[in-house]
Amino acid sequence: MRQRPRGDDRGILDPAGLRRRVRFRRRLPAAALRPYVEHYWLIDWALTEPHEQRLVPHPAVNVVFHGNDDAPETAEVSGVATQLFSITLDGVGRATGVQFRPGGFRPFWRRPVAELTGHRRPLATLGLPVPPGRLGAGTDDERCRRLDDLLAGWSPAPDPVTAEVVALAEEIRTDREVLRVDDLARRHGLSTRQLQRLFLEHVGIGPKWVIRRYRLQEAIERAAAGPLDWAALAADLGYADQAHLAREFRSVTGVSPTAYARSLT
Repeated sequence: MRQRPRGDDRGILDPAGLRRRVRFRRRLPAAALRPYVEHYWLIDWALTEPHEQRLVPHPAVNVVFHGNDDAPETAEVSGVATQLFSITLDGVGRATGVQFRPGGFRPFWRRPVAELTGHRRPLATLGLPVPPGRLGAGTDDERCRRLDDLLAGWSPAPDPVTAEVVALAEEIRTDREVLRVDDLARRHGLSTRQLQRLFLEHVGIGPKWVIRRYRLQEAIERAAAGPLDWAALAADLGYADQAHLAREFRSVTGVSPTAYARSLT
């Protein structure tokens, strides 16, 4: 089990620009929650002009608490977002979030996670208890302890199927050789249809989308790291050719790979 939060920038467009403007950090949850939760993420900002931040979302559910000292805190759940996500930060504020592991929200909610895909809903509408007060205020330790208490109070139900799906999604993320749904299904003694049903029920979206999203996120992260041989990267990530990578990159981010790389200089 992971002993420290991920240190990559996958999914964040212009990560250096984000970190110049806000305080962004990740923290691990309590050990008992780590089979279900990827990490907590905390952002605080004090901006003199608005900043638009764009994200290429992970195949994961997030629960997010937004607020500042002058306004009530809001809480929402965000299902897997299939489109580019954009948010404008302005003035002084903070956000405290839970990023669940793909498949990890199902034991808390106990409903098909596909019902949330593409939607952002007030947390209160999900029927999960939320204590009064500001969960996202205070020190980092205080914010994380409140999230630990909140999730423990939701009493996740251990489920071997959840563990299987979480492991499958992690295999897609980390194993570059996973490029086709039918190959992954055969590797684990499943039919393609069984694998698709498992992902829709527990992750909220199909395995083909998860494969493509993780490969594209890696391409975006590599673009931010410096000059690239795009043809070699396309082959490395399993795209048919450089043009295929460029089309998918543009369809998700709205810009070509080379235009994105130039925008970071």
